[in-house]
Amino acid sequence: MVAVELQQVTKLFGRFAALRSVTAEFSSGRCYAIFGENGAGKSTLLRVIAGLAHPTSGKIIFSGPQETLRHRIGYVAHASMLYDEFSAMENLRYFGALYGIKDEQKFAAAIRTVGLDPKLERRSGDYSQGMRQRLSLARMLMHDPEILLLDEPFSNLDVTSARDISTLIRKLRDAGKTILVVTHQVGNVAGVADHSLLFSQGQLLRCESGVEAARPGTPGTSSGEGVAQ
Repeated sequence: MVAVELQQVTKLFGRFAALRSVTAEFSSGRCYAIFGENGAGKSTLLRVIAGLAHPTSGKIIFSGPQETLRHRIGYVAHASMLYDEFSAMENLRYFGALYGIKDEQKFAAAIRTVGLDPKLERRSGDYSQGMRQRLSLARMLMHDPEILLLDEPFSNLDVTSARDISTLIRKLRDAGKTILVVTHQVGNVAGVADHSLLFSQGQLLRCESGVEAARPGTPGTSSGEGVAQ
């Protein structure tokens, strides 16, 4: 089932076109890797789907009831957006309140899903980069969204942490989630992505099976599985 459809979506910032007439479909139970050089429009694509930026023209169509749309989308930005002074549970309590969620069991379940301990009292500012990324994913998952938007989830992770995030993404895809992953690192999504899209200067150049859109020489990609801390 098509979960999200973009029809000729353009996003302008002044005279700069971050997205240019992008048309694409994203289905449930599929993972899509988004490739392209810096400034290609990848992050803007996620932001317009998340509702954090409005298209200048074109349409974004979501399946399902529109009144619950905000709760059906989960978004992890390139920056963690965590509160360093808070523990894992305190972060989720804070962000949960924004969604009207007060269920402690939901918070604990989301933290366990990403491989952290909900009883950990340490302030998140003292976490490793891998732990912070896991907590960001827990924040995204606590309201059980259907559409997951991940902007550079492997950035600055060591090989083990990156592999763990890839495994989690695979499990979420297999559970029926629609997942879009912006990344420069092909190896981390090679066994996870069902499709790949290549962007350049705001345009969708091509969509391929697997990670074929990131053939050798594709701007803005590398074959590494992670970046050593």
